[in-house]
Amino acid sequence: MNQLKLLPIPRVDGISAADFRRLYLEPNHPVVIKDLASSWPALKKWTLEFFAEKHGALPVKVYNASFARPGTSYMSSLKQMSFKEYLNLMTTTAMDLRMFAFNIRWHAPQLREDIRFPELTEGFSKKFIFMFFGCKNSVTPMHYDPDLRYLLHTVFHGKKRVVLFANEESRNLYKHPFNSRSYVDVDHPDFDKFPRLKNVTGYQEILHPGETLFIPSGYWHYMVYEEAGFAVCTRRSHLTLARRLHGYVNMLVLFPIDKVMNNLFPAHWFRWKERRAFR
Repeated sequence: MNQLKLLPIPRVDGISAADFRRLYLEPNHPVVIKDLASSWPALKKWTLEFFAEKHGALPVKVYNASFARPGTSYMSSLKQMSFKEYLNLMTTTAMDLRMFAFNIRWHAPQLREDIRFPELTEGFSKKFIFMFFGCKNSVTPMHYDPDLRYLLHTVFHGKKRVVLFANEESRNLYKHPFNSRSYVDVDHPDFDKFPRLKNVTGYQEILHPGETLFIPSGYWHYMVYEEAGFAVCTRRSHLTLARRLHGYVNMLVLFPIDKVMNNLFPAHWFRWKERRAFR
């Protein structure tokens, strides 16, 4: 059976801010911090029942795998429903249906009071805090964040499997031009179709409630909701000038071109990007 070379992600607790910067942030290495969220009121307060009761009337956008496919749904939501309706689906069905990048500052700013920011999180945004929800078996397709921010991803409910690759593996992952996506099958790699996958080395870990994954700048990530659940993600905007400029080019130049070309010539544009990825 074909499998990618995936190493475990280091797991730590009680790490100091200085050691985090020296061992992981500055060299751009991933790590699971087991106790970062241990003092957060949200860890006990934020239950599915809490969200349904207090915020169930909020309208939310939901997504599935069509978000990454060429055509009318590319980079777009599937539909909109109430938060309570989505939570009911999330807890009663196993399907690929997700909420992502739900900014609590815009939709439920009072929730920020339930999160603490220890010294280790210096430089991570206290304003832009995003939530991610998924039904069991939901999949976050392989991509890296185009603005190249550092991420702290804390799981609150349900187990989540995460696969990471350094950005230096982009060629071996057959990255498509004009976006930050790869269409290789991480769980069932086809080494005949994608022979460079044999050269890839990545990381894999199961995240449990209360654990925080540090995702370095530019790292590819692929996530599977092993159980229905949700997580919170904060982002670090302190980047080198080169990374910041690269992120701006991605967001303001390349991605808009990709979106326009998909709208005009979806199948042809996708095939062209695929051919470029194989070169």
